Amino acid sequence: MKRTIGYILFILSWLAWGIIALLPFFELTMGQIASFTAVLLIIGEVTFWLSILLLGKEFIVKTKIIFRKIKEYLLKLITR
Repeated sequence: MKRTIGYILFILSWLAWGIIALLPFFELTMGQIASFTAVLLIIGEVTFWLSILLLGKEFIVKTKIIFRKIKEYLLKLITR
């Protein structure tokens, strides 16, 4: 159950960042966009760190490996 909650929180943290990227496309005032951005940033960060606490060091290591592979792949594409 702990791991399931951790994965759900991890996904929610990424969704918060995705929603921030979509905010300019809604008919909102600049003040509303700024408010929603602040709230979503806080939600994203809190859910991310809670997920890390729940999932533990093993998850962090696996995530780092995945991002390293993505980085290496992108660097290969760029340097062609």
